[in-house]
Amino acid sequence: MPTNLPGDISEVKFLTVAEVAAMMRVSKMTVYRLVHNGELAAVRVGRSFRVSEDDVHEYLRTSFFNAG
Repeated sequence: MPTNLPGDISEVKFLTVAEVAAMMRVSKMTVYRLVHNGELAAVRVGRSFRVSEDDVHEYLRTSFFNAG
């Protein structure tokens, strides 16, 4: 049985809000704000959120801008 079907999340690495904040060098509140504003996709697990590592990388990739 193939394991890499579209939508297969068995290989997805989920991060906690604290891990995302550390990776991005921002506060946890900033990560919560991004999640609640819909700028960063997240999955709610009980009372906490988990963010796909790929979604963090995509957010960072699309957030770059040229200054000056």
